[in-house]
Amino acid sequence: MSAPPVFPEIKQNGLSAQDEIRSVRVPPFRFKYFKNNWPAIYEPIVKQMKLNIRMNPNAHVIQLKTNPDSCIDAVQKTCDFIEAISKGFEAKDAIALLKMDEVCVDSFEIDNVKRLQGDHLKRAMGRIAGKDGKIKFSIENATHTRIIMMGQKISVMGSQANVKFARDAIQDLILGAPPGKVYNNLKNIASRLDSSI
Repeated sequence: MSAPPVFPEIKQNGLSAQDEIRSVRVPPFRFKYFKNNWPAIYEPIVKQMKLNIRMNPNAHVIQLKTNPDSCIDAVQKTCDFIEAISKGFEAKDAIALLKMDEVCVDSFEIDNVKRLQGDHLKRAMGRIAGKDGKIKFSIENATHTRIIMMGQKISVMGSQANVKFARDAIQDLILGAPPGKVYNNLKNIASRLDSSI
């Protein structure tokens, strides 16, 4: 019987988490937020994720680099965190993406649900927000999510199940469902979510 083959040890050249470098582009209109809130953004990245980070204001880019203490998914989680802030979320809310695996951000446009133009589009956006943001806050509170509206783009952050509940409510409003009916559905969802906790 022949001896088993002996393979040389594999070197992790280019595969090591220590060498991973990634750049995340930030929209110019959100870059001021990054500058004004830089300590609140970089401290959890450096302390919790153990990543090196720097801001390149000329290119509107945030650059990340791993080091020997970084965990495998640190770069991806941090990219999600930075992208969430770029979409309009506050750093204090987006930090949930670094701390909890089940939190995600789902973005869609009103046109993905129904093609609307002019006054119809404005009315749909008004139905989602409600007077003084009341309906948006009701959706957030009932589904334990955060919602950002930037023009036609809507982003929802929370656990996957809760994001689906919030997205369904928003889609119903876009399609013309009366806010009262959507609000009653949200109360039912809220009571189910509270009883499951």
